[in-house]
Amino acid sequence: MIISQTPLRISFAGGGTDFKDYYENFGGGIVLSSAIDKYIYVIIKKRFDKMIRIGYSTTEMVSHVDEIRHDLVREGLKKVGIDGGVEISTMADIPSTGSGLGSSSAVMVGLLNAMYAYKGILKTAEELAREACEIEIDILKKPIGKQDQYIAAYGNLRQITFKENGSVIVESVEIDENVKERFNSNLLLFYTGKKREASNILSEQKKNINTFCDTLSKMKNMVSEMKESLLEEKIDDFGHLLQKGWNFKKNLASKITNSFIDDIYKKALDAGALGGKIAGAGGGGFLLLYCPYDKQPKVRKALPMLQELKFNFERGGTKIIFNINH
Repeated sequence: MIISQTPLRISFAGGGTDFKDYYENFGGGIVLSSAIDKYIYVIIKKRFDKMIRIGYSTTEMVSHVDEIRHDLVREGLKKVGIDGGVEISTMADIPSTGSGLGSSSAVMVGLLNAMYAYKGILKTAEELAREACEIEIDILKKPIGKQDQYIAAYGNLRQITFKENGSVIVESVEIDENVKERFNSNLLLFYTGKKREASNILSEQKKNINTFCDTLSKMKNMVSEMKESLLEEKIDDFGHLLQKGWNFKKNLASKITNSFIDDIYKKALDAGALGGKIAGAGGGGFLLLYCPYDKQPKVRKALPMLQELKFNFERGGTKIIFNINH
């Protein structure tokens, strides 16, 4: 039996510039993103027969890989070369669809890590991220970018650069531990209770890339500003930059925000938050806020209808946490 643990993420700036249509045509893309201590778990074990059993929000029992409805599991098994006699289950620390925390790509990276370990093969973070992108973007044609796969594989607080030729550079953002702790404690995550299908929003965003290339370029430039605010220990500036980035992001597609999101966001700012954004594609899922510690009780009081998710930054990427192989 193999168990992989893969972190979810919060993305701070540059989201949308990790789309192939953008980074190939507009001088590359760049994002600032961090893994958090909320995870996707993948369990894979040998079966006594040749069947394949998949357990997630539903259960599948099939004879052949091609019959699997769960597209990530199906394509993962094909990529790794496992054709039967296995049980695979996935579990998540949070609502796993439409959360905005990169769960779909974390599932893909975690599946590949567990499947390769099951076959006795050790893959690097780079290989896992690249293969996850190949499956999700090239094979399954999902309208998504590449940042989620890389942050799930590598972990930590990262600046990830997407070159015009398709190559990816992953750099660690090394800030003073005390600053990082203070930064972490000033970030709040609230679940809006609204699940949404990210692909609908992202499809529209992808279509709009040429129209909003200037906005995306401004969002890309914000990565260095945010990084600077952390390195120079001016962490409240980070909150104001989040606010600026959210104002840019709202223009990229029609369903990124709505009256409910606008209302809770305004309540949070009125109560003392300096900035924030809806995590991921937008439209629902988790609301990320930057709020100085002394203002947090007031912000929590202003949002009684939302469930808070306490979190810490996660240094590690995907890893195998249990391995007793057949």
